Amino acid sequence: MAQIKILNLSRTFDLSTDKIAQISPSIRVIDGRHIFDQEILESWPQETANRYVSASGEGKTSTQSEFKRGKGRRERDALLAQADIACIGFPYPMDVAKRGSRLKWVHQTAAGASNLIFGDLYQNRSVLITTSRGSNKPLPIAEYVIAAVFAFAKEIPQAVMDRQARHLERRNYHLVLMHGKTIGIVGLGGIGQEVARLAKAVGMRVLATRRSASARTDSVDGVDTLFPPQDLEVMLAQADFVAICAQHTPETEGIIGKAQLQVMKPTAYIINIARGELIDEDALAQALKDGWIAGAMLDVYTGEFQKPPRQDLRELPNLILTPHVSGGTDVPTDELTDLFYENLVRFVDGRELINVIDWDRGY
Repeated sequence: MAQIKILNLSRTFDLSTDKIAQISPSIRVIDGRHIFDQEILESWPQETANRYVSASGEGKTSTQSEFKRGKGRRERDALLAQADIACIGFPYPMDVAKRGSRLKWVHQTAAGASNLIFGDLYQNRSVLITTSRGSNKPLPIAEYVIAAVFAFAKEIPQAVMDRQARHLERRNYHLVLMHGKTIGIVGLGGIGQEVARLAKAVGMRVLATRRSASARTDSVDGVDTLFPPQDLEVMLAQADFVAICAQHTPETEGIIGKAQLQVMKPTAYIINIARGELIDEDALAQALKDGWIAGAMLDVYTGEFQKPPRQDLRELPNLILTPHVSGGTDVPTDELTDLFYENLVRFVDGRELINVIDWDRGY
């Protein structure tokens, strides 16, 4: 078999040469994870570069001046030109497909196809593209959702405000029992199913929507009731907590808007670990100011890879915002690499890969 070259550009992806050698001795892994840093610093918005790429230059093969003169670009072009497979994280080189003339397969370690919208892989049908959908840290992200539910139910944000004000007032606390409360999950995929499992463990009633559901069904896939997408508002009206776990696609953009927020209980909370674009932020700001809902916790916000969050949102006392950290964990997980190894076996054998992006569906 001819040699297969894998170019690894994902910082969160540690590939085992021993495991890959067991799949096929003809496979070679090229570690390019820090070689493209300067290119990303030059080509991505500052908000993204500052968040994900160190400006120290550690691990680079060329200085900034060399990159501008073209030397660094030529080195990177040569790496991409010889790769049969590329593993990318976020951010990534903008023109992987154009420069990777031999590329047959690109694996994105993130779960959402929407991450690719900034480069030439988005809607690219000439290269096989897979994602880590369902395997990209669903448990840590689900724990973040449940942590948010506990925080709101037990008034932890009020305790933080009391500390800042240096005053304790017992009458400001209105704790609720989570057991028996209802959580609504928008998008019952890999993360959504983990949220459902953990919510059930603390005695919550669990409702969910799923894109493929065609009718309302009880007691299915770990939830009490599964709703089709057109019944989203019916589910929202019953929920004490709402977790946004759906993929970002043209179909789901703005799925939570004014109409949806207005049907929610004034005591309800919304938690978004998907993408900011799924919620209309103007409507959310109004909902939080006018008391349509009680509060929100967002790990994402609209346009987060181009700009800071909106100042008016950051100043709302009933909103908690974190910088896309819900997948963080101190425990290494093999789910991401296991999926890639399984697909690599399939690739070598000429079989269909798992999680190939369906561009008509959007993920």
